Amino acid sequence: MTLRKRYVTSTLIVISVGLPFLQLLLWSTSDRWFYPSLLPQSWGIRAWEYVFGTAGEQIIVSIFQSAGVAAVTALISLMIGVPAGRALGLYQFKGKDLISVLLILPIIVPPLCVAMGLHLWFIRLGLADSFAGVVLVHLTFCLPYTVFVMWGVFSNYNPDFEAQARSLGASARQAVMRVMLPMTLSGMVVAALFSFLLSWSQYLATLIIGGGKVMTLPILLFSLMESGDRPVASAVSIVFVLPAFLALLPSAKYLGRRSTAGVW
Repeated sequence: MTLRKRYVTSTLIVISVGLPFLQLLLWSTSDRWFYPSLLPQSWGIRAWEYVFGTAGEQIIVSIFQSAGVAAVTALISLMIGVPAGRALGLYQFKGKDLISVLLILPIIVPPLCVAMGLHLWFIRLGLADSFAGVVLVHLTFCLPYTVFVMWGVFSNYNPDFEAQARSLGASARQAVMRVMLPMTLSGMVVAALFSFLLSWSQYLATLIIGGGKVMTLPILLFSLMESGDRPVASAVSIVFVLPAFLALLPSAKYLGRRSTAGVW
């Protein structure tokens, strides 16, 4: 691809991705904006005064709550997904196809059905309306993605590198820390990123299992959208996107990269 084509492609991507955010920015700085005007009739910062003033403390608590749930969900997904993906990617065993079907079920079944089905069990187990319950219901959606990503990574991973390290005197732990982890790091970062972003954006499952007591940013955002106050909802939407964007930046270099394992 020539430099000019790359420039044009990059420009088109930036425009297509940036236009919705431009719309949000215009709404968040408007006081009056009625159809068919292309621009607001009057401008103002009422929405941002609400975000940083009236609802500032509530929004900060919601951000930390969302970040905490998403981070714990991503960490647990990775802790389970890496060994599961290694087993599925490197070995052939009876029941492997059945495991694939079971993993994909929470993805293809509507989230409302999954959350409602788990709600009764969570009430009986004392997990409803709790942080732990919200993390567990998020895991039902995030864990399959993590396992499938790591499955793809380990399908192209050569365990002979670990055997070679062991033959040179490395312990099992050293082989994992100095061979396997560096070779599969890109895939792990992508899997963790998927889990974090998916958990960060969960609304319905959080509302049902959290019962309104676990106040995440999507819960707050949807309540503002239902109020019909578009400037405030737009301002909170921008706040909602920024942390996810900041989480994406450090891991952007791993996206699309092919590691030594052969996938990323």
